[in-house]
Amino acid sequence: MSEIALENLGKTFGDFTALADMNLTIANGEFMALLGPSGCGKSTTMNIIAGMLRPSHGAIRFNGQDVVDVPMAKRGVGFVFQNYAIFTHMSVRENLAYGLRAQGAPGAEITKRVKAFAELLQLETMLDRPAAGLSVNILQRLAIGRSAILKPAIFLLDEPLSNVDAAFRAVMRSELKSLQGQFGQTMVYVTHDQLEAMTMADRIAVMDHGKLLQVGTPLDIYNNPADTFVARFIGAPGMNILDGRLIQKDDAVSVEVPGIGSVDLPPALQFAARDLNGSDVQIGFRPEQVSATGSGLTMRVGLVERIGARTIVHLEHEGIAAKAVLPADVAPPVARKDWTFTVPEDGVRLFDPVTGQALKARAH
Repeated sequence: MSEIALENLGKTFGDFTALADMNLTIANGEFMALLGPSGCGKSTTMNIIAGMLRPSHGAIRFNGQDVVDVPMAKRGVGFVFQNYAIFTHMSVRENLAYGLRAQGAPGAEITKRVKAFAELLQLETMLDRPAAGLSVNILQRLAIGRSAILKPAIFLLDEPLSNVDAAFRAVMRSELKSLQGQFGQTMVYVTHDQLEAMTMADRIAVMDHGKLLQVGTPLDIYNNPADTFVARFIGAPGMNILDGRLIQKDDAVSVEVPGIGSVDLPPALQFAARDLNGSDVQIGFRPEQVSATGSGLTMRVGLVERIGARTIVHLEHEGIAAKAVLPADVAPPVARKDWTFTVPEDGVRLFDPVTGQALKARAH
């Protein structure tokens, strides 16, 4: 196993900053997801860890040793690319065995491990088939197996499931997490798909425009986003963000959303909000936390989407949009009618309207 430490890591291409002063430590045996939209710097980070790119500044340490000058072949990493890069002139068996043969592993060991991985990845019935002509799903499974069979201490995966169908992605999410648990590898997984990150990773590093915005467990990032970008990016649908103003009445502070209503703040935010009484803020709440009963906010119902076990209600008011997610057994509101709903206090988050940063709760 290996700990990976990125220290003040940066990468520029001319005047373009692809990665800006990134500091991140990935623990031994941890499954870390680098999550963000296209162009956010996550693949650049992955390629620097692998040794395919040299950073413009900063250090990369494996178990405390700086590996900036260590070539990729000597870093002890396994790498699976988005385009899988399989040797199509070889059979499935030969592809799986390729790395082991290159390392000079004994024949009996190669046979044993190829058999084990073929069974694990459900490739045992096609070991002698040529890779050329195999489906994309099978090729990606083979690519993962060819790298994983070497049991590298560090396993890097750059959007390995983006080209495969939804059913196979669901299977492979479980298989990859199981593989990582069996081998205890340090795994870094690049994805733009928050579902992949949320379901597999021990921690998630959310990135945008070359900057690391937040690192935490999936639940912590979902519940306590560091800023409005993370709030909107995480969740399906993402967090609702509405403009409002802090209003104090007696000893309590609430958020008034013009033309829509007001929402009470939880005790954890009351003390911080009192110092900002009368200030503009942005209020955030998850669509799934909206309650169809009670009062507080009123918006007009637009589209109502029934999706299996839940209903997504699209809400609007004078150019302001929000969403609510209701259980399928709850009668949805009527389209093109006003609807009053409640946001529970503990579901409220506040953000600075200028910086987008979350307002932190504090004690009295």
